Amino acid sequence: MKRSRFSEEQITAVLKEQEAGMPTAEVCRRHGISSATFYKWKSTFGGLEVGVH
Repeated sequence: MKRSRFSEEQITAVLKEQEAGMPTAEVCRRHGISSATFYKWKSTFGGLEVGVH
């Protein structure tokens, strides 16, 4: 399996941008990801919160 360019923390930050009201297409464009990648992340990481250690 290919290693992601993004950490889990980065992925949840991207998802939070969209939840805050930014259009999905704009979020994808800013971070250089496809909409398919975004929705896959949303299904996988949608319920996660960034933990502070």
